[in-house]
Amino acid sequence: MRRTISNRKDGIQQVGWGLPHHRATFGGLKPTLPLICIMLLGVMGLTTASTFAQEAGFKPIFDGKTLDGWKAPNMSYWSVQDGAITARSTQDNPVKSNQFLVWELGEVDDFELKLKYRINGTDKANSGIQIRSLVAPDGHAEGYQADIDMTGRYAGALYDEHGRGMLAERGQKTVIGADGKKTQTAIGDAQALMKIIKKDDWNEYHIIARGGRITLKINGEVTAEVQDNEKKNLELSGVLALQLHAGPPMTVEFKNIRLKRLKLADRKKIVLVAGPRSHGYGGHEHNAGMLLLAKRLNENMPEVYATTYLNGWPKDPTACDNADAIAVFCDGGGGHVVMRHLEEVDELAKKGVGIAMLHYAVEVPNGKPGDYMLEWTGGYFETFWSVNPHFKAEFKELPEHPITRGVKPFAIDDEWYYHMRFVENMQNVMPILTTIPPDGTRRKGNNAHSANPHVRARMGMPEHVAWAIEQPDGGRGFGFTGGHWHYNWAHDDFRKVVLNALVWIAGADVPAEGVPSKRPSIEELETNQDYPKSKRWEPDKIREMIEQWNRQ
Repeated sequence: MRRTISNRKDGIQQVGWGLPHHRATFGGLKPTLPLICIMLLGVMGLTTASTFAQEAGFKPIFDGKTLDGWKAPNMSYWSVQDGAITARSTQDNPVKSNQFLVWELGEVDDFELKLKYRINGTDKANSGIQIRSLVAPDGHAEGYQADIDMTGRYAGALYDEHGRGMLAERGQKTVIGADGKKTQTAIGDAQALMKIIKKDDWNEYHIIARGGRITLKINGEVTAEVQDNEKKNLELSGVLALQLHAGPPMTVEFKNIRLKRLKLADRKKIVLVAGPRSHGYGGHEHNAGMLLLAKRLNENMPEVYATTYLNGWPKDPTACDNADAIAVFCDGGGGHVVMRHLEEVDELAKKGVGIAMLHYAVEVPNGKPGDYMLEWTGGYFETFWSVNPHFKAEFKELPEHPITRGVKPFAIDDEWYYHMRFVENMQNVMPILTTIPPDGTRRKGNNAHSANPHVRARMGMPEHVAWAIEQPDGGRGFGFTGGHWHYNWAHDDFRKVVLNALVWIAGADVPAEGVPSKRPSIEELETNQDYPKSKRWEPDKIREMIEQWNRQ
């Protein structure tokens, strides 16, 4: 287990529940009828506990009351009735093209999904569950679909909506080769499997997706399986959606929708959490910055998968369940997005999930939050101890570490926080970027962020503005104080340090020359920003500065 910080006051203990051992006579008492009833209730309780244990890891993604977190282009077809998401087409409100209700709180990658469904209508009543799908501009979900229908022609089959068509019918296992050729074998009798599906009643769908293998079960029986090896059409992540098919009037209901994340089969998963908007155009661009970093990782590192949650801590209750690393870019202090999730993040860190904090996210209040941050990343910004001036930092020498692979010495202006509060034992902490700040940044006075006697006592001394920690149990952390200016991501070495660090904390191998990535253009830097373009934004001047950086 990971070490604990010595000055933490809130000790966390594991509580074990056990039953005392009794002799058969129960302490000399004869087992009366009430006692036997108590014993039976105890057995029933253990059985119930066993049932819950089988559901370990599953979390509800539908609250049974509202459509919060679910969205369709035309919501008139969708409602919640009697605890179920209900999709209904009528003579007065017919469905002329397939409709999809998308779960908007996150994308699915490797997972198990369980839900109950019921379908009523004519023999043409048809529905499905979209997984790892894309959503077209018109709202049509495209990709893998676990099929549902009234007559049993398609129920239990895996279909590719707006793609390759039927992948595996009920009772089939299909292996799709790299060339797209399908090899199919029987895993059951289609008619016999249809008999387990209750008509006009509730059925449980269980969908398992791990890497390129997708397995469908209805009421506990495997109905179809696909091993997809066709890279050009294989989708390893995407949206989850419910379908209401075009056609005559019908009703489809879904309830008890539960999701369980699975560790990715052959990649490391990095969850990038971006805080709400903050400083105005071009500064503290949390959403745009994280989207840019995720894009570069997914374009260039097939060994990792980066997914982004915007505007605060994920509302997806499963967001971090299969993460190998979590990176946070947000405003700090008491408004830090992890403040209401400290124990949750700490539990993940203790399981070996890497933690990174970027720019203002290195700051949390001292006390319990600071202690957690010390344990996760090895250091943090402590008020009245650390400072946050703007200056041009020069990094003349770099240590030998996976995070510095392919990074050349460089200099860049940013809001570089320094004089961090580090763990007392620095042997596990590796300084990554170290600079000597100008004496003018250690101003007179004593305030929370920009001046104090502690930093003035270190005039002319080197300061660490990026660092990494590797715990004895393998957990990794990274702190990076740059990132104020959004356009700094166009500096190749600045960007590479952070990309390398994200790969490293996830436990993946950093390439010998570092993570390769295309330099973002001015147009890309302008994309996804939180505020309207400022009149002071000078793209030609920024472009010239970026070119000068990278020539040097």
